[in-house]
Amino acid sequence: MKTIAITQAKYLGKYEIHFIFSDKTERTIDFSVFLNRSNNPVSRKFLNKKLFQNFQIEYGDIIWNNYELCFPVWDLYEGDIC
Repeated sequence: MKTIAITQAKYLGKYEIHFIFSDKTERTIDFSVFLNRSNNPVSRKFLNKKLFQNFQIEYGDIIWNNYELCFPVWDLYEGDIC
């Protein structure tokens, strides 16, 4: 498996983020299904769009609130977060 990192991420609206990966692959991910299905209150709090929009790219990963919410990069690359 090749090493993949997120190089750019742009909030598009609602719960969608557009990613550009280190191999130039681009993918838009809608996080709404994941967030709405989650039973974890820590994850569900990111249904608050202000919190959801406040992400960072750190070491090639996307994170929210100091790793309170994060996803495996390969899952994002494949478009499979559910």
